[in-house]
Amino acid sequence: MTSSSRRASGRASEAHFDAREARGPVIDQDGREIPQGPFQGPFAGTFEGPGGLRFDVHAANLFGNLTREQRIARLEAVAKLLDVAFVLPGTNIRYGIDGILGLIPVVGDLIATALSLWLVREARALGAPWHVVTRMLGNVAVEGVIGMVPVAGDAFDVLFRANMRNAKLLRRWLDTQPR
Repeated sequence: MTSSSRRASGRASEAHFDAREARGPVIDQDGREIPQGPFQGPFAGTFEGPGGLRFDVHAANLFGNLTREQRIARLEAVAKLLDVAFVLPGTNIRYGIDGILGLIPVVGDLIATALSLWLVREARALGAPWHVVTRMLGNVAVEGVIGMVPVAGDAFDVLFRANMRNAKLLRRWLDTQPR
């Protein structure tokens, strides 16, 4: 029975649909039609983020193909987030996510060290020579090992700021390089 014969027979109270009849446009909660086909949601495509960062979601790489300057800016922004993003109320003491993670015994310090190692990996990808990478790894090791000490290690994490030191090391080396 087709939909036109159902309507003609007057039995509107019974609804029998086959799969082809049930298909139609998908409407979101605001009444807009959602396109059919591969994922076309609000996060599909390529868009520009703050500071010119490019997000390429089709390739499942949230950072797409960044220029050298964009990678350096991202590295410095992550270093600031990890080390100096917040101010302790009532003081001028700055701390970051690294200091907060350090409050979680062992696991927090391991996560913070992993994030710091990602910065070193990014520096290596930017072409930093072995002597710069070695100094950066030394900073991460010092902060990681001393940061494991309860309470005193957390204070050391906040004051030593290995990620900011590493960003400065990399920036100093990059400034000596030709463009």
